[in-house]
Amino acid sequence: MSITVIRSGLLATIQDLGRYGYQRYGVVPGGAMDTGAARVANFLVGNAGDEAVLEVTLAGAKLLIEQDMLIAICGAEMKVTASGERLPLWRPALVNAGTTIHFEACQSGCRSYLAVAGGLDVPKIMGSRSTYLRAAIGGFMGRGVKAGDKLSAGPASPLSMRMLQNLVKKRISSVTVPSWHASHFAVADELAEPMIRAMPGTDYERFQASSQAALFSETFRIAPQSDRMGYRLNGAEKLMLAAPIEAISEAVANGTVQVPSDGSPIVLLADRQTTGGYPRIAQVATVDLPVFAQLKPGDRFRFEAITQLQAERLYLDSERDMAILKAAIALKFN
Repeated sequence: MSITVIRSGLLATIQDLGRYGYQRYGVVPGGAMDTGAARVANFLVGNAGDEAVLEVTLAGAKLLIEQDMLIAICGAEMKVTASGERLPLWRPALVNAGTTIHFEACQSGCRSYLAVAGGLDVPKIMGSRSTYLRAAIGGFMGRGVKAGDKLSAGPASPLSMRMLQNLVKKRISSVTVPSWHASHFAVADELAEPMIRAMPGTDYERFQASSQAALFSETFRIAPQSDRMGYRLNGAEKLMLAAPIEAISEAVANGTVQVPSDGSPIVLLADRQTTGGYPRIAQVATVDLPVFAQLKPGDRFRFEAITQLQAERLYLDSERDMAILKAAIALKFN
């Protein structure tokens, strides 16, 4: 084994990019809430990008590294220490055997991702290693990790081995890191009210004009009743339909904004249900879902209206940046 869980903190689960192809059977995709941070963490240790990582929510997790290991931590701005020594984020790190990794105070954001060379090695269930807590499938025995669990890494790629060898030559302490780091691809702007770009949804025109205006002008706050399935939002004005409708359950997606009869919207996220019957007032742009995933209960934000074409262009730009980062890392260690 490579890692022993000393303490799990608030919640720590094994996730990859999701379990796709089974929604018609009622199986949710799940996967990392912040796919951008999870992918970058994988790139930084020489993985392809879709390997399983440990998603740490807020703080408190503590891990014992049992053998020399190449790791990277990306996501929330969190204080992470390695046997008491500050561990820099957004860069690869060679951690010596016997080192204790402690996820301490979360200064901003909500979720951090620990990637290891080779990825966390748990069985694939329906093509994915992601944990779906409500159904108790995937990940580590279908649940969050807890004290005493033993995690192992899969076979390291040739690129991971070259990166590891490069850092071994520079080893001077329990943690060895390079001078370079990746840009913070998926960190919410340090604003009191981040802007989340979204498109009017299928049922947008069915809402009262005042509710349509409020959606893209009002400040919303993440309610305490929020989790990986969805974020409930509180706003000054309730979002109300112009007239009652007889809705049927239809497919929903990551980022679909539904509005129940009480007028308080819900943003569906990674562990969302596969269909929903509430009116859909908006759809969050894919490129901003990682930013949304870093918001936590009590945080405020505003929606900014964009078109589908703009959302597609933003997504393509984001994927180009990911491809450039992955290629640059591979080139550096060729």
